[in-house]
Amino acid sequence: MQSYDLKINTLFDSLVESVTKEYINDKQNYPWIIGFSGGKDSSLVAHIVFQVILNIRPSKRTRDIYIVSNDTLVESPLVVEHITKQLSLIDEAAKNFNLPIKIHITRPRVEHTFWTLLIGKGYPSPNQRMRWCTDRLKIQPTSKFILNNISEHGAAIIVLGVRKDESSSRKSVIDKYKNIENSKLSPHSELQGAYIYRPISDVSTLDVWNLLSYNDPPWGGTHEHLIQLYRDAKGGECPMVLSKDEAPGCGTPSSRFGCWVCTVVEKDRSLQGFVDSGQKKYQILIDFRDWLKSIRNDPEHRQIRRRNGNLTFEASGKHIPGPFTISSRKLILEKLLAAQQEYGQDLISKEELDLIASIWAEELVRKNKSTGDIVWR
Repeated sequence: MQSYDLKINTLFDSLVESVTKEYINDKQNYPWIIGFSGGKDSSLVAHIVFQVILNIRPSKRTRDIYIVSNDTLVESPLVVEHITKQLSLIDEAAKNFNLPIKIHITRPRVEHTFWTLLIGKGYPSPNQRMRWCTDRLKIQPTSKFILNNISEHGAAIIVLGVRKDESSSRKSVIDKYKNIENSKLSPHSELQGAYIYRPISDVSTLDVWNLLSYNDPPWGGTHEHLIQLYRDAKGGECPMVLSKDEAPGCGTPSSRFGCWVCTVVEKDRSLQGFVDSGQKKYQILIDFRDWLKSIRNDPEHRQIRRRNGNLTFEASGKHIPGPFTISSRKLILEKLLAAQQEYGQDLISKEELDLIASIWAEELVRKNKSTGDIVWR
């Protein structure tokens, strides 16, 4: 047992040393942007980086660090609660220690939220072939923040908790991009001026858990709540997604923590896990999500024409249905508001409701004026 303890301590020290060298070696002092999903991997990366900055003398703390979390506005409630608490602790500790660490939360614009697009414009519930949600809710808001930093500083370094041990697709993404010279950085596939740093890419899943179990976070508290969250949810989290290359990691069978409305997965195992562990109120969300998934391909709920008024067919002659009908969108909203009433917390904002009403009114006027064309694909 003592030899294993020594192994974990040695691994932690080596990770801290490696990240320290990377932090102080860059003469340009480009900002570090840590993608924080609240899961085990991003928590370990934030833990290590925070410890590194604590260890460095104040005169060497010249690089700004942003811990960035993406809120899709439809995140799993328990995960939101956990992330909010951790970010608050990190922020308070960073201020108390006078560390150059800042918290930033990215969110989609109101015209790009899940409910605005699905209920307002009638976008069909996302599935594996049409995951419009990932780009609007995740990639665009966080990419905007990164690009703003690139514009201000000339470049930015994105620090991610991705690991080869997660999956074969993750290993493929990590191995795809060659490092620059002898640097540990690799260029981002889509964001010019952004570079990826993966400090725990070679750490095994077992070692991640042990590192978190053996070391309390330097911002206070323990990682026990995070560990219990995984136990209750029976799985892992949807990762921070910054490009189409990484999009397959969002809403896959291996993902558990994520959007509670996710219809890409066949079954929401995380919320079901919470229900099975005694938190029965989440059954309301599960029931709504399952119903939403069930009506996606029902012709009675879909318009014949696309939003541009066109009739569209595949090359085989199969008709491609349009968005949800106005009547179906109204039904979805009614059921969502009923679920919200029963759940006892807001599931949709007033701003979204106002915009949805405006979209419906505009669409009804446009529909009366348009006849559309037939389009073959």
